[in-house]
Amino acid sequence: MKYICLGYMDPKKWEAMSEREVNAFVDGCFDYDDVLRKNGHFAGGEALQPPQNATTLRFQNGRVAVTDGPYAETKEQLGGILILEAKDLNHAIQLMSKHPGVRGGPFEIRPAADLTDMIRESERRRSITK
Repeated sequence: MKYICLGYMDPKKWEAMSEREVNAFVDGCFDYDDVLRKNGHFAGGEALQPPQNATTLRFQNGRVAVTDGPYAETKEQLGGILILEAKDLNHAIQLMSKHPGVRGGPFEIRPAADLTDMIRESERRRSITK
């Protein structure tokens, strides 16, 4: 089963790290990602640019409103996602508990939703209306 792991970090904590600490942290994360890959647990992942490079879309007053940055200021900001292949939630927790990124900030782990039935039903409805 796939689990989406959202990694958060306090930018002030990151900025306070020396270059050596940053390099050790990053190298440790990538080393563990390699272990996850080797064992068939790494299904994908991406780092994110800082929140100041984000754009937020909202549907308001019958139209889409576009604003710069994230919706709300938070101490910890989303830094990246990792898609994990695990037997169950406990297995995902065990795998991510060993990830050095957890020392940088919390990781939220959510099971990926299986939309197969929903997609099939939507395709059926849409084919009827065409």
